[in-house]
Amino acid sequence: MRFRFPLHMVIALICIAAPCQQLPKPAPFPLQMETRIPFAPTAFPSEGHTYLFYEMHLTNFMPSSVSLDRIEVINPDLPAQPIAVFEGQRLQSMTVLLTSGKPAVPLQVAGGQTVIVFMSIEFDGTAKVPERLAHRVVASGLAAEGAIVETHHTPLQVLGPPVEGPSWIADDAPDSDPDNHHRRGVHVLNGQPVIDERYAIDWQRVQNGATSSGDPTNKNSYFSYGKPVLAVADARVIATRDGLPENIPGHGNAFHPAIPITLDTIPGNFITLDLGHGQYAYYFHLQPGSIRVKVGEHVRRGQVLAHIGASGDAREPHLHFEVTTSPKPLTGEGIPYVIERYTLMPAEGTSSARYRIHELPLNKRIVSFQGVSHD
Repeated sequence: MRFRFPLHMVIALICIAAPCQQLPKPAPFPLQMETRIPFAPTAFPSEGHTYLFYEMHLTNFMPSSVSLDRIEVINPDLPAQPIAVFEGQRLQSMTVLLTSGKPAVPLQVAGGQTVIVFMSIEFDGTAKVPERLAHRVVASGLAAEGAIVETHHTPLQVLGPPVEGPSWIADDAPDSDPDNHHRRGVHVLNGQPVIDERYAIDWQRVQNGATSSGDPTNKNSYFSYGKPVLAVADARVIATRDGLPENIPGHGNAFHPAIPITLDTIPGNFITLDLGHGQYAYYFHLQPGSIRVKVGEHVRRGQVLAHIGASGDAREPHLHFEVTTSPKPLTGEGIPYVIERYTLMPAEGTSSARYRIHELPLNKRIVSFQGVSHD
């Protein structure tokens, strides 16, 4: 006679004879993590590579905390091999708490909490940048897929330089450094988080690695002070402000602005140019009394617009230059562009200057704009 045991009894008998490993239970729900990219990036070239900078907002919709393990960037047309993988210390350096702007240490996202991940992807100059990117977020062992974003969102305009002459440092120019105050300058206006400074550059003239010589509290000690700023394109002037006083230079606790710093006074004396294609160029911190153009005037590329000063939120004289999507200061999204030509000066470990065409300088690069003509 044959005995037929129910399946559950067979499994039980086998486990008595030899201990069984417990099979992993499937999660009752997928990872409840919203993955959102508020503004699509545009790839731009620099020094033989192509870069994408954008922000990913992650919101935990679960009541308990999750540990952010890994973010994978994927070409949705070739999903087998991720383009980039961010995890560990690198991921931690990219991630801040939305409520405080401080690093998320450790990489825990509490229930109901949002973090911002400042994404930076570098492609070799010979590599083709995919038209779209997708993302896989892994947290506490669970994965969420989505956040498909395009990579060529805005036209990449070719502009002339905003300053002229040798030895200009591109301070806080685009990079992924956590201390870059332009790259991480998120603020909420009109109900939306924006980063108008995403690709901004503080142009400062340097000599022997220094921005000044002599009394550091005297604006005239700074090599940038009073230097002309130039129209980067044939464009129309749509806004100017003049007459705000300049600050006595100082950093940290030594910074005492001439007038209270508010959303309205941050730019100081400024000029806005309409570049067309929904793009606007901004020149901040200009010298009072130096603005040569009026609203409605059409300017030619290379034309002198004003002179560098220390008005508004300026710790020392410099030109803050940025291109955004809005004709109103601070309210648009910062977008990249390229400069028609410049010379990249030798850095430590390199032997010669390099001529660059249709690129955007990265942070701390020293460049020369020799031979730029103006009236």
